[in-house]
Amino acid sequence: MKPSLAFLRRAPRVNVIHLQGVISAQSRGSALNDRSVAPLIEKAFSKGKPAAVALVLNSPGGSPVQSSLIGARIRRLAEEKKVPVHAFVEDVAASGGYWLASAADHIWVDDCSVVGSIGVISASFGAHELIARHGIERRVHTAGRSKSMLDPFRPEKEDDVERLGAILSQVHDAFIAHVKNRRGAKLPEDADLFTGEVWVGRKAVEQGLADGIAHLKPKMQELYGEKAKFQVFAKRRGLIPFMGARIAGDLGLALEERALFARYGL
Repeated sequence: MKPSLAFLRRAPRVNVIHLQGVISAQSRGSALNDRSVAPLIEKAFSKGKPAAVALVLNSPGGSPVQSSLIGARIRRLAEEKKVPVHAFVEDVAASGGYWLASAADHIWVDDCSVVGSIGVISASFGAHELIARHGIERRVHTAGRSKSMLDPFRPEKEDDVERLGAILSQVHDAFIAHVKNRRGAKLPEDADLFTGEVWVGRKAVEQGLADGIAHLKPKMQELYGEKAKFQVFAKRRGLIPFMGARIAGDLGLALEERALFARYGL
């Protein structure tokens, strides 16, 4: 009779990646970008042969390119390692945040989570009248008709607005294609989900943008066993920001982050 080796079996491992903050090409503070989170994602998919990887998401969005790069990295590793990915939305996964969520195989939300905003936005300002009142003349010299497109210190031109609209439409199309590719048949055929609208909790589930109401530990234990072990991978905050260095840059990013979260009442 062979001795039982049950005691040698390892408990299932769930590696958890925290992705929280504005998605930005600038690597400051809590900002998320492919360069800053790549080491976390790579470790989460390789360390300890995980049964699953869980994304804990809280992001109002930001850079579409960085969202795409991070999402593509998650998908590439998930397919290479054959590891299922679950996204758990906390306060919000909107715009680029939802791009990241839809990189997962399953999306779980809280009853109060804000989800969606599948759209693209560009915001600027117009100060040409202000500088004119103060006797300031704007001088711009270019080689190329469109080189100074949408200069905030000059009157807005209809051609520039049309060109910007074309750019935004192309990015929007890429976003829509990503969501359709990832969510597939889960999306209702007769619903227009790509207007930039957001949904909360169960409404997001009804729209096919999420798979159910669930929280990280109980859901993962339900799926992978009560003895599942969790290891968290999150960005480390260095001491320098807390000691007063780079205050101006970090303050600017903090204000941008505050404004983006405020769009969703958070």
